[in-house]
Amino acid sequence: MKKLLITVFILTMFYSLSAFATAENTPNIVHEKVLKNGLKVLVKEDRRAPVMVSQIWYKVGASYEYDGITGLSHVLEHMMFQGTDNLQSGEFSKIIAENGGRENAFTGADYTAYFQTMEASRLEVSMRLEAERMQRLKLQEKEFVKELQVVMEERRLRTEDKPQSQAYEYFKAMAFTSSPYRNPIIGWMQDLDDMTLADLGAWYQQWYAPNNATLVIVGDIQAATVFELAEQYFGGIPAVEFKAVKQRVEVPQLGIRRGIVKQTAKAPYLLMGYKVPVLNSVEHDEDIYALEVLSGILSGGSSARLVANLVRGSQVATSVSAGYDMNSRLANLFLFDGVPTQGHSVDALEKAIIEQINLLKTEPVSKKELDRIKAQVVAASVYEKDSNFYQGMQLGMLETVGVGWQKSAEYVDKVKAVSAEKIQYVANKYLIEDHLTVVYMLPKSQGPKGESTQELAHAQ
Repeated sequence: MKKLLITVFILTMFYSLSAFATAENTPNIVHEKVLKNGLKVLVKEDRRAPVMVSQIWYKVGASYEYDGITGLSHVLEHMMFQGTDNLQSGEFSKIIAENGGRENAFTGADYTAYFQTMEASRLEVSMRLEAERMQRLKLQEKEFVKELQVVMEERRLRTEDKPQSQAYEYFKAMAFTSSPYRNPIIGWMQDLDDMTLADLGAWYQQWYAPNNATLVIVGDIQAATVFELAEQYFGGIPAVEFKAVKQRVEVPQLGIRRGIVKQTAKAPYLLMGYKVPVLNSVEHDEDIYALEVLSGILSGGSSARLVANLVRGSQVATSVSAGYDMNSRLANLFLFDGVPTQGHSVDALEKAIIEQINLLKTEPVSKKELDRIKAQVVAASVYEKDSNFYQGMQLGMLETVGVGWQKSAEYVDKVKAVSAEKIQYVANKYLIEDHLTVVYMLPKSQGPKGESTQELAHAQ
């Protein structure tokens, strides 16, 4: 089963599509229905091609886990393809392929999602199969042992054998104290090694229920047909009584945190992150959209400040970027990462990034630059209309993290309303040293400022 890569730096922006509806092209109306068992169904009709995407989103991911059971959500995602009471292991994927479809799944910090892309007339096949594994998953020891080994090997290949990925994992664990975002989505190796089939079964029973899921259908379909099929296949699945999720709010950070990771690597690597709010953690969202635009100013394409000034300008970095996920379930980090050029240290790159941040604090962004970033956002929102998958992903993700799918319609207007003064304000309010975590990943022969260990010994 193909997996979405767990990368060191995930820079994802979800854009509104609703502002561009016309009389000739109206795929922007979202139809909603909640079944009696709590399953929420969202439908977006788009008739430009005879295809559809079906996604089901569960409100459970790595941030719902705790010490000792990390990785459960991801391993369960693997097991969802390994048979039910009525399907043999692998038969789910085989049926989708026989119907000309493609399918996959992904686990995030705040959700687990499964999807199929198929010819529109095959919608019923998709819904029948998803309803089957929502209630009748057959967890077998043989398949569990096999898939657990697959996940452990995935962890070795994508994290432990990749210096930057391992540095990012260390960075997150140091940046967060009480937030569950300190744990990796794939889980710690010790927790994977200790995992049992009973752990997995309890996790499935606890979270995989209609009243903890959102079904999203986008494409050349009729909303009424979708609702009828949802009732037919999902309506009889009983709801589960959920206990309130414990609030695991990050404790205040009271000063800069620094760490060094030594790796067998050819080049050093820098990670920086400031504690910042997200849509879910504030009552008024003006600051959130200003941080979003600030991210674009720094790292929104080849003409953005970090690349223009640090890669092409001073040439202190071979690569550098910034990113901010305003749609996470819990407060998160405004992230920076970069690789210094040969002859420059991670210390020099850090100072160069701080200099760019300080410019935002002291000098208002020009109208020309601000207009360029806003134009990029509008253009991206138009381009994403071409993908049923990303239209569905936007709705499912916003609904699952608790923001609400309706927020998608506000994005462009909220971004357009951001002023230069507001960007300067949030830079001064949030990008401050006391909320900063910095990690240097150094080749094993280097010291913290990029000197070789031999040079340090000679200096002493």
